[in-house]
Amino acid sequence: MGKIIALVNQKGGVGKTTSSINLAASLGVLNRKVLLVDLDPQGNSTTGLGVTKSEYVNSVYEMMLDKASLDETIIKTKFKNLSILPATVNLAGIDAELSELARNGLIPNKGGQLKKYLDEAAIKFDYVIIDCPPSLGILTTNALTAANSVIIPVQCEFFALEGIAQLVNTILLAQKNLNPSLDIEGVLLTMLDSRTCLGLEVVEDIRGYFKERVYDTIIPRLVKLSEAPSHGKPIIYYAPQNRGAEAYLSLAKEVITRNGN
Repeated sequence: MGKIIALVNQKGGVGKTTSSINLAASLGVLNRKVLLVDLDPQGNSTTGLGVTKSEYVNSVYEMMLDKASLDETIIKTKFKNLSILPATVNLAGIDAELSELARNGLIPNKGGQLKKYLDEAAIKFDYVIIDCPPSLGILTTNALTAANSVIIPVQCEFFALEGIAQLVNTILLAQKNLNPSLDIEGVLLTMLDSRTCLGLEVVEDIRGYFKERVYDTIIPRLVKLSEAPSHGKPIIYYAPQNRGAEAYLSLAKEVITRNGN
């Protein structure tokens, strides 16, 4: 069985989508079969891999409403060992539709609809990486119910720990009520500007808070990392010699090592 990992942080702009794309691609380069799940209505992971609307009929939206199967929704990308479940803006309204299905007894509960599909995906893939939206709503609830573990990206800037307590509490509630086996896979430090004392202070604060949960790899703030999605490529394909590519490859190796494979 593969590992299902959700990248979660209710704050926007912490490098969650960038990390989802680049971790998934780096795992693929390291010969792991990977499925990236775009659970954000903005669909940035989808476009960040160069997948356009003309290339697919079904998205996560149709799949979660039982209008399409997993196999009918998966798209193989042009990158090694990497497939994606694409997102569309329709996901923004899925809460009401799942609630209606649950009220009518057509699904057991609206928070567990993604799980049955990702359990199936975990049989076919070594890693399933979920890019969650920047909120703690029904889509994130579905991700936490389906996932084996979570990676929390934390930006190396002032107020970095703001909201983290709420997020950890949400994860604990999900453990208690939805998914007893859910664990914190790791905490990923992102967007570090090592030229500033503040960035290094934040690193110390987060390591003090999360201890050994924090990955050794720190993702630097780099122009190339910001540019890559506009070219529809992960950094390891867009600028393979860049420090960002090296960082995400290092992160992928840490993830593999922590999972004993």
